[in-house]
Amino acid sequence: MLSMLREIWMLLRERKKFWLLPIIVMLMLFGALLVFAQSSALAPFIYTIF
Repeated sequence: MLSMLREIWMLLRERKKFWLLPIIVMLMLFGALLVFAQSSALAPFIYTIF
């Protein structure tokens, strides 16, 4: 996992695409939210948001 983050960071730094960083972070947070929503008691509350 750490090497993948390092690869992404090097790509963003080399190509000067720092504007992609917030998009990547939001996608990761959204994915984590979906994973935690499937196996927790918070699922009914999260699904009402969407």
